Amino acid sequence: MAKIESIAVATVRVPLDKVTSFATRTVSARDYGLVKVTAEGLEGVGFCYAGSSGGTLVAQAVEQLLAPGLLGRESLLVEGLWQRMFEETLLHGRAGSVMRAISILDCALWDLNSRASKLPLYKYLGAAVDEAVPAYASGGYYLPGKTPKKLGEEMAGYAEAGFRAVKMKVGRLSPKEEEARVKAARDAIGPDIELMLDANNAWHDLPTAMRYMERFELYDPYWIEEPFFPDDIDNHARLAKLTRVTVATGEIGTGRWHFKEILDKGAAQILQTDALVCGGVTEWRRIAATASSYGVNVCPHWFHDLHAQLVAATPNARYVEFFPDDQVLNFRRLIDTQLKIRDGMLILPKTPGLGFGFDEKAVARYGLEDGNAVWKVLKAKQ
Repeated sequence: MAKIESIAVATVRVPLDKVTSFATRTVSARDYGLVKVTAEGLEGVGFCYAGSSGGTLVAQAVEQLLAPGLLGRESLLVEGLWQRMFEETLLHGRAGSVMRAISILDCALWDLNSRASKLPLYKYLGAAVDEAVPAYASGGYYLPGKTPKKLGEEMAGYAEAGFRAVKMKVGRLSPKEEEARVKAARDAIGPDIELMLDANNAWHDLPTAMRYMERFELYDPYWIEEPFFPDDIDNHARLAKLTRVTVATGEIGTGRWHFKEILDKGAAQILQTDALVCGGVTEWRRIAATASSYGVNVCPHWFHDLHAQLVAATPNARYVEFFPDDQVLNFRRLIDTQLKIRDGMLILPKTPGLGFGFDEKAVARYGLEDGNAVWKVLKAKQ
């Protein structure tokens, strides 16, 4: 087995070309946490969204809490290394930046080990499919001057490009104004395209949520995403009983126990578990397997570059979230290879591991330097 020789960590901040809003926040830049783990001449990469500010917290967790427990250890001991990281951070984490740091290191280990086996990650995990996975087009953000008509044109453009499902933001405006936006989207895409609605934690009580949902139900949405604060599981469960629209949540959820509570309470029929948030590929697989026992599907949040491979290896995973451009999820500017899409399907890579590396010129351009270097390299003691 290969021993982990070094761990490099960096933080980058990529500005959005246009300041963009959703229900509860406005974003002008994205911070990403990046890691590279090396063993016997091979390198695995991990990454996560680290917020619109304060992204260096992820790097600090990697450097100060986690890397010392991985360096010099066997890279194939993934379950044991996960447990070691989790136990080491009980007082600091179990969520937030520390759990994201665990997630990206775990991702890098799976990438490294599948590269060593000369297999794409999804085949290394045990593939359910081997050609392509379905994606939905994610967009519908709030921009100055973006009328319901323009929103409808955006959604129709995705459908014309071959996507059989599209997603838009809701919750920032009044119920009447939001209904006009949802109606415009449905009218533009027609009855046969699935329409997802994402509220981004917009509502804080059930009566307010129902004022919106009673209007939205007229347009047959496939799901309502994150209607309440992520930890307000009881209100998710109450809403699920009152609306005929499927409730989806979990993109900020961490750890299998959080998701088990969602499942036990019937708070969501679709989990949007993000492997780069919840605890890595290792924890994502546990959560997806548990969801399968409840008859619940997983449609992971963001980062199609990783999640396409996990969906391909998971029978109860249905959709990958895909952003047709790099305006909102601008992570793709940081990597050297892009997945191809055809007729709304993401084509799975045939190259080992994740199938891409970081574009070092882009990392240098956007990096938040620590001293004179973007990457901080930590090495095993000889």
